[in-house]
Amino acid sequence: MLEFNQFEVVSFDCYGTLIDWERGILLALKQLLSNREMDFSDEGILELFAEWESELENQNSPYIKYRDILQQIVKILGKKLNFVPTKTETNCLVDSIKNWQPFPDTVVALEALKQKYKLAVISNIDDDLFAETAKHLKVEFDWLITAEQVRSYKPSTRNFEIALETMGISTDKLLHVAQSIYHDIVPAASMGISTVWVNRRHDKAGFGATLPASGQPDLEVPDLKTLVEMIG
Repeated sequence: MLEFNQFEVVSFDCYGTLIDWERGILLALKQLLSNREMDFSDEGILELFAEWESELENQNSPYIKYRDILQQIVKILGKKLNFVPTKTETNCLVDSIKNWQPFPDTVVALEALKQKYKLAVISNIDDDLFAETAKHLKVEFDWLITAEQVRSYKPSTRNFEIALETMGISTDKLLHVAQSIYHDIVPAASMGISTVWVNRRHDKAGFGATLPASGQPDLEVPDLKTLVEMIG
């Protein structure tokens, strides 16, 4: 069991952990496809998103902003399905982020954890896009570490290294909480950071909008409500 009193900071992945990004992705891309009377399964859409997002994030150079990655995903989808998205459609994922909603337990959990810990977000996002999301989370984070600031994307350990430097703490004082085994649990655990896997897809098959991966978190919970109850 984790010794929750040893931690000073709890950090979170945002999209998929705090924010229901799969619902947001599906709403945007299914509308794009329905405009052309095309139909794809939800799982099919999410798996393609995971594949293309990873390829774009992992290209060695140059670094491109997440806004551009989302635009390129739409263009790749159009190319695969033989259509050219309009300028508005190319921005459909980017423009939808401001409407992506927290999971029902997110805000209450953050408010409870804020009473005991300093809080941080370590996210593969641009600063301006997270600013739109922050309005929904309603809790002031002590630190925000974005891919735009670091100029790399998780699962690079660089994002966590910069986070630790920015917070001025050692690995044993940080608890990282995330939904993605691929983006978060594997790299954080490899650095000796304690991890909690929020298995938001516990009642669904597959890995959804993240690539399949295997890793060993220190704790698995189905949601943040359960984590807060365990911390007490």
